[in-house]
Amino acid sequence: MRVLITSPVFPPDLGGPAVYVPSIGRFLVEHGHEVRVIAFCSEAAPSGHPFQVTAIPRGPLPVRYLRAFFAVLRAAAWADVVYVQEHLALLHVLAARLRRRPVVIRIMVDGAWEIAHRKGWADGDDIVTFQGRSYGWKVGLTRVLQRRWWRWTSRIICCSEFLRGILVKEHGVHADKAVTVLNAYHGPRSGDVPETCDAARDALGLDPGGRYVLTICRLMGWKRVDGIIRALAQLEDDVSLLVAGDGDMEQPWRELARELGIENRVVFLGNVPHQRIPLLIRAADVFVLNSEYEGLSHTLLEVQAIGTPMIASGVCGNPEVVEDGVNGLLVDPSAPGALAVAISRILGDPDLAARFVEAAHGREERFDRERTFARVEGLLDQAARRA
Repeated sequence: MRVLITSPVFPPDLGGPAVYVPSIGRFLVEHGHEVRVIAFCSEAAPSGHPFQVTAIPRGPLPVRYLRAFFAVLRAAAWADVVYVQEHLALLHVLAARLRRRPVVIRIMVDGAWEIAHRKGWADGDDIVTFQGRSYGWKVGLTRVLQRRWWRWTSRIICCSEFLRGILVKEHGVHADKAVTVLNAYHGPRSGDVPETCDAARDALGLDPGGRYVLTICRLMGWKRVDGIIRALAQLEDDVSLLVAGDGDMEQPWRELARELGIENRVVFLGNVPHQRIPLLIRAADVFVLNSEYEGLSHTLLEVQAIGTPMIASGVCGNPEVVEDGVNGLLVDPSAPGALAVAISRILGDPDLAARFVEAAHGREERFDRERTFARVEGLLDQAARRA
């Protein structure tokens, strides 16, 4: 089977698809399939992968998507099936359709909500409130287009039960067409990171005596790093926040830290090379994901595998990874005070932190690479055979 995969991000850039796509591509190659990838990427010629990668460089969004359209149109002629990862997928799916190739799309978000949220069309509403409400013709058109490209696909893979529920209940996608396949983790585990916490801090140039909260995300509004910064302002002066990632909200969040008088305790690390992420996770006392939306976070899976206590917002797909009080804590992303209490609870109770880490290791099987990727392989094969 020849599989063409598209991705909105690719290493060295950070993001869930940047973890998922290299991993599923490698899996498919290991199982005898041919793979090519077309991805938006800051690196002109990504290398070191067992498949060909065509990089679409950064630039104005319409130009990027037009370049991707023609790249997919050319490459789809070679493929038996096109596996699309985009939330803004119209041109990718259209290109495959023009080549009469079946498309399987994997979604990590209701794309209409993400676009509306980013553009300010949805009054700041979260993804649950957004469902069923009217916001004007722009959102209406986006919803119509999204349903159109979903209809053009053979299957829709949802990364969480939460997201599948939105497709089936709110958008009328047939229950058999929308399939939940949880995200898989294929990366370093606790034993693969030999550094102790102190050694990791030494390698990263961090104060061995400090206490560190870590977050890793694209710096977009719904990631609510501002809530973590406000929580930090309520904690002791020896607690610092490490922010790995870049994006539109970096400067406003830097200014917020200055306004709160804690700019020296908030360290923006930028787009950290992925090979150094395990060191960051090992060096941290607690990891926080405070987003208003997550399909099912690859970063939570990585933190769970490496073994750092987790706090996540209790929304969307996060509770499918973090069970409150069992392997971590869940909080309201709009309540910095509650987040500060949760961070203090873990920092002040090493036994609780150790119990969370142990319980997290016991839940890793649900996200096993062989099990979840085999399901994806089967769905791609079904689509290719039916075509």
